[in-house]
Amino acid sequence: MAVSGFISIQELANMLGISRIAVYKRVKKGQIKAIRIGRSFAIPSKYIDSILGRTLKDEQKKEIDAAVRKTVREYGDTLKLLGNT
Repeated sequence: MAVSGFISIQELANMLGISRIAVYKRVKKGQIKAIRIGRSFAIPSKYIDSILGRTLKDEQKKEIDAAVRKTVREYGDTLKLLGNT
């Protein structure tokens, strides 16, 4: 059961389709941010999108921006023509 704002290791394991032990190991290595509550861990909900790959990191955004700039630079005139049809 999720506490408001947090999910359990088991719930995250179910979301990722991996074992609870695999999630626990990632928490212990610091790959997944979690807080300790007694003998258990809770993962703050604000990190879920990042863990599931739904958000882009700054480096990924920069790569996409660079690719868009390159595409516009190389195919700008063609893109303008396509936009006018």
